[in-house]
Amino acid sequence: MSDRGLAAVVCGGTAGVGRATAHAFAQAGFRVAVIARGEQGLSDTRDELEAAGVKVLAISADVADAGAIDQAAERIEAELGPIEVWVNAAMATVFGPVNKISAAEFKRVTEVTYLGFVHGTLAALRYMEARNRGTIVQVGSALSYRAIPLQSAYCAAKFAIRGFTDSLRCELIHTNSRVRLTMVQLPAHNTPQFDWSRNKMQKRPQPVPPIHTPEVAARAIVRAATDAPRELWLGRASFQAIIGNMFMPGLLDRMMAKQAWSGQMTDEPTTAEQPDNLFQPVEGLHRLEGRFGDQAKGKALAMSAETVGKLAAAGLALVAVVAVVLVAAIAN
Repeated sequence: MSDRGLAAVVCGGTAGVGRATAHAFAQAGFRVAVIARGEQGLSDTRDELEAAGVKVLAISADVADAGAIDQAAERIEAELGPIEVWVNAAMATVFGPVNKISAAEFKRVTEVTYLGFVHGTLAALRYMEARNRGTIVQVGSALSYRAIPLQSAYCAAKFAIRGFTDSLRCELIHTNSRVRLTMVQLPAHNTPQFDWSRNKMQKRPQPVPPIHTPEVAARAIVRAATDAPRELWLGRASFQAIIGNMFMPGLLDRMMAKQAWSGQMTDEPTTAEQPDNLFQPVEGLHRLEGRFGDQAKGKALAMSAETVGKLAAAGLALVAVVAVVLVAAIAN
């Protein structure tokens, strides 16, 4: 996928999955715009991409500010070129039980992790619909189907993104638009998220294994931008969570109550002096990877939701054929 002269925008592109995605689009031949709050992270990411010979525009903006994102899109179109791909990947979360999270914290997570995607999508549509082309990639999660304890605000936002995306997709189909919309459902990744997210627990948080490198997600996001499946599911854990929740939600409630509670915490105690990035950026932690590199896997199975559906239908058809054969054999 090489589109020199066209721009790929990554919201939340200075750390973790977003930063890896910015590099992946640069390698694919795009000019890259990175939108994030922290000046140091923006500067470091811009320097890395420019060292690789890529034309880059780094813009400091909070995705929770719709006006700032509109202005960023205007700058990108004017200074970098036509927006061909827009990736919404910015996020914020709070680790803790519902009764320990304040209304202000719920509001902030919603403004960043859900409304940030809405703002980015609206900004991208303003230009893409005028040209009747372009692709918007929503970076989702298995948690947009299967919620887990201690991340109620984040899970709710991811559910909302999926609902918003499905609704918009219907509207684009209705108007015969050639603007493409796709969502990537990710498993756990080794990112700085677990070093700078607000934490109400006594232990430091961790991703629920299996854990993958940010580059695994980045490759899936570029693939989604290229092929534009309705959804792209990444990793065994995502398949298990999504499909399992379709058939056994009650059982998964009980499993998550036990496994996902302890599974999200390390044995390390929380340090009171650790800053978090919920309301302001944390400088010095805008890295590609987190602290779980020794556990991170470098590859994962990725499959479109359409393909999963076809395989499921084929499996049901096979079961039906076997049942008919068995009934016939018994009757004879």
